[in-house]
Amino acid sequence: MEINKPAMAGTLESSDCQVTVEKGDGKIDFTLESAVINQYGDQIRKVVYQTLNNLGVNNVRIAVVDKGALDCTIRARVECAVFRSSEQTDRLPWGGAIRS
Repeated sequence: MEINKPAMAGTLESSDCQVTVEKGDGKIDFTLESAVINQYGDQIRKVVYQTLNNLGVNNVRIAVVDKGALDCTIRARVECAVFRSSEQTDRLPWGGAIRS
């Protein structure tokens, strides 16, 4: 899947995360901001990279601002931002092709 335009998903509310994606420079450029980065940073990174891999995205600049989101929420926010960016609005494979 290709990133066509900048897009965002999620909020900065407690137990959520805000994910921003834009076209990259030929690689995955990942930025993470979280109050719990020392405890859960590796897991958050793992979920983001797995989700991008499942979507076939390998050219993206992605920023995640975590406010205590669960893995399922992080996955959903990344998927949503990528689909918004690719301007795909119908036939979304929720729970199917993008399930990890």
